[in-house]
Parts: sequence; structure tokens; C-alpha cells
Amino acid sequence: MKVTFLGTGTSQGVPVIGSKHPVCLSKNKKDKRLRVSVLIEWNGFSCVVDCGPDFRYQMLRSGCERIDAIVFTHEHSDHVLGFDDIRPFYFRQGDIPIYGHPRVLNELKKRFDYVFKTKDRYPGAPAVTVNEIENKPFELGGLSVVPINGLHGGLQVFGFKFNDFAYLTDMKQVEDVEIEKIKNVKILVVNALRIEWHHSHFNLEEALEFIKKVNPEKAYLTHISHLLGFHEDVEKTLPDNVFLAYDELELNL
Repeated sequence: MKVTFLGTGTSQGVPVIGSKHPVCLSKNKKDKRLRVSVLIEWNGFSCVVDCGPDFRYQMLRSGCERIDAIVFTHEHSDHVLGFDDIRPFYFRQGDIPIYGHPRVLNELKKRFDYVFKTKDRYPGAPAVTVNEIENKPFELGGLSVVPINGLHGGLQVFGFKFNDFAYLTDMKQVEDVEIEKIKNVKILVVNALRIEWHHSHFNLEEALEFIKKVNPEKAYLTHISHLLGFHEDVEKTLPDNVFLAYDELELNL
């Protein structure tokens, strides 16, 4: 299995437009973060988790030529606004399978109604195959994917476990019964927005506490804002098995 971090930034990305914050002015490539998303590939199957407003550029940058599934964690704009840019994949492949909580899929139908039309479709519109998911395993490319239920403030969100790789973003609360699903996983990815407390995201302290509970071999932090600090400085403070993810980082499991 190969994992490519397409983006590791928060909803505004890093740098933030117009910001003079030192991290936003950094020349270090690892401090430049597009909106959060990952590409997961196994046995010739390609799955993207979330497609935010940077999706087009992320696909070009990664060299991805095929998408067999898009899995959505939740419906916030930084996770879905690139949905229209599935068109080139649709033109080559046909209908694109998408997976999400019924609430998330309903929201996509509101924002991108032309994608879901069955009559009088615009000729250039993409089409999708809709798959509702609940908090129970579902199959993708011969793999059993396990949803991890959590809360993003007051909003339900899903993380996902793909064999020994678990990907959770925009989490603030995860119940013990959900943590049990990913205990001792090989690689855990989890959000760590900033140093200060936040109402709907783990801050760094909370993310590290969560990692201790899960006890993975390695953990990578994502959904990072400029307020977490410089990549190089923060990584020096982390436990030996915890790392900051960065855009275009590739992991092989």
C-alpha cells in the first residue's frame, strides 16, 4: 500500500492569504500546505479521501491518472469543494464511485446538483455512483475499510482504517469503542491544528494524548495551521515515533 499526502493544511491552507505570520513567509517547502487530502493506492486500486478546493492541482502534482473511489470524511468546504474537478477522470473512466455518510452525500447533491441529475444532464457534467456508508466496514478494491466515528465540534465525521493505516482528520472527540478499532495500528494519521485549544479540532497536546491511546508504531500529524509553528521546529519537540506530515510525503506500508 502506498499513501501520498496530497495536502496537510487547514481550511485556509498555509500560507494564509495576506498573512505576514513568520510561518506563512517561510521559504521551507514543508511549511507550504494545501488543503488536507490523501491518495491511497493498493493492488492497482486508487482511492482519494476528500477532494477540497486544491484537488485539481493536487492531482496534477501527484501524477494521479485514475481514481477508483472518493471517500468523504465530512461535508465542510475544505474537504469537498474540488468535487467538480473529477471531470477529467469521468471523461476517461465513466462514473466515479463516491462513498460517504448519507448526510454528506445529501449536501453534495445540494451543492453539485448537476452531477446527480438523471435527466437533462449538461453534456460536460461528471457522473458518480453513490454509495452510502454507515459506521460499519465496507469493501473497496478487495479491502475491508473500517470507519472510525468521531465528532468535529458538534458534527459527526468519519475517519477510516485501511488495513494497518488509519486516517483521521478534523477530530475533536473519539469514543473509546472507536479507538479500539485502531489500537496498535502500524501508521496513524491524525489532525493537530495548532498549539492553542480549539473548539472543533485536536490541538497538539490533544493529538499526542490520542496517539498514546492508539499506540501506533508511527504517527503523522496533519490538518496543520501556521499557528502550530515551523515544520522543522515542531518536529524536534515530538516523540520519536511521531512526525509532521507534509505535502507530497509518500509512505509505503
